[in-house]
Amino acid sequence: MGSECMVGESDVEEFEENYRDAIGFHRRAEQFLREGQRFSLVFNVGSVALERYLVALCHLYGIMPLNHNYICLMNAVESVVVDFPPKLNKEIRSLDFIFGICSLDDYFHGTPQPADSTRVLAMCNAVRELFDPSIIPSVRTSFVS
Repeated sequence: MGSECMVGESDVEEFEENYRDAIGFHRRAEQFLREGQRFSLVFNVGSVALERYLVALCHLYGIMPLNHNYICLMNAVESVVVDFPPKLNKEIRSLDFIFGICSLDDYFHGTPQPADSTRVLAMCNAVRELFDPSIIPSVRTSFVS
């Protein structure tokens, strides 16, 4: 899937925290969707899950993104996950335009459309599938005493 895993002890802890949080936010967003909650709530919680999945991927491979917006996260992730699906990469990067994160001076939080809530959950599912099950156990046991 990607390059060699080069992580430190803090990366292991950060990976565990972010991966666990990503799964939790992802499940909650799916629950909100099933319950018929506002699509903006589903979208926002799903977006947090997606961010956490991407941050977890960064820590899994021992890299640090410059920022936590989706463009910076994807720049970091694609530097180690060489076979990251191009369409998914483009979809994730497009989320910064909904949030208006590109400018700190003129911050604008766009209004997500109903389809955006299911789209972000599909992105979460796709990114979750990218976690290499052969690497995660080795990261988890790297620093066990």
